[in-house]
Amino acid sequence: MGPARRKARRADFRRGGRFLPQKQNFADRFINTIEWLAAIFVGIVALNIFVNVLLRKFFSTSIPDYYDFGRMLLGILIFWGIAATSYRGGHITVDLVWTAVGKRAKRAIDVFATLVLLFVVIVQTAMLFDKVKLTYVDHVLTYDLNLPTWPFYAVAWIGDVCAVVLIAIRTWRLVFKPEALHDEHFEKKAVE
Repeated sequence: MGPARRKARRADFRRGGRFLPQKQNFADRFINTIEWLAAIFVGIVALNIFVNVLLRKFFSTSIPDYYDFGRMLLGILIFWGIAATSYRGGHITVDLVWTAVGKRAKRAIDVFATLVLLFVVIVQTAMLFDKVKLTYVDHVLTYDLNLPTWPFYAVAWIGDVCAVVLIAIRTWRLVFKPEALHDEHFEKKAVE
């Protein structure tokens, strides 16, 4: 690493011994927050399973409503995971045609695919809101503790709403600011 690059890294990374990332706009901070929330939900699901296994193994008991909590937390995890992966483009894709075409066609394919994804997730969000509303109206409760289940569905729905917002941001950036994307496959995988 040359002296100019080292100096630039010091200016970017250190002031008072602390890491300072580059300035981010509101959309980037929102995206990072969604990713952190998705990671937190992964930890909550893992903790729920771990604690219940320990309780069963060593104390012959379990968390009340463990199954209901696990089922609903897994649903929350799935929808927040969709939100986290939809923006970055890190989900499973089939790039056979994409890798064989030119730069303009790649961008057109990306925009089309993202618009289709946006449409599907908007419909999914509307259907999930209907599920939240029906669960609330029907007063569905957990088995052991008789807790209402609609808040879990509402948190999952909020994750789906975040997915719509992130996909919309991704679509806008694909069309107007492709250099602002944090895409895992945007140009690097075409070279590999």
